Amino acid sequence: MVKLKSILGRLTALALVAGCVLLSGCIFMKGGYSLSGASIPEAAKTFSVAYFPNNAPMVSPTLSATLTEALKDKFSRQTKLKQVESNGDFAFEGEIVGYTSATASVSSDNYAVLNRLTIRVKVRFTNNIDPDNSFNRDFSAFADYESTKLLTEVQSELDEQIVEDIVTDIFQAAASNW
Repeated sequence: MVKLKSILGRLTALALVAGCVLLSGCIFMKGGYSLSGASIPEAAKTFSVAYFPNNAPMVSPTLSATLTEALKDKFSRQTKLKQVESNGDFAFEGEIVGYTSATASVSSDNYAVLNRLTIRVKVRFTNNIDPDNSFNRDFSAFADYESTKLLTEVQSELDEQIVEDIVTDIFQAAASNW
């Protein structure tokens, strides 16, 4: 029993040392660190997010505000960057260009079983610290809902879920070197 305790004590100590080594490696990495997976240059201090207008043919009334605020919130919570009104070291602008609902699944007797709501956003990201990491690209995500429900019944819940996925993708593209 004493031998087992001794072995467990050594394994615990080894695990602690390994954890410290890994953590110190993250801290001293070039370009900064973050426990969220972000790799933001140390010189970056600010970010800005312009309002994302909804220019999709089909419009959800609150989607622009939901997306804009979710992107601001993501960078505020998961980085040390300070939000500024415009011209941040990390600057985001763009527009919602797609908002569509279509049949996603059909039963054997040709009735819709599931519908799919898809949102597409065009994002222009300017990295004023490292311009080579700037981009202009589309992001999209979707969520399925039962065809027995009207889109208006599930719209706000689906919008929030899809926006969360899109904002996570934007965050990873802008702040991670994966």
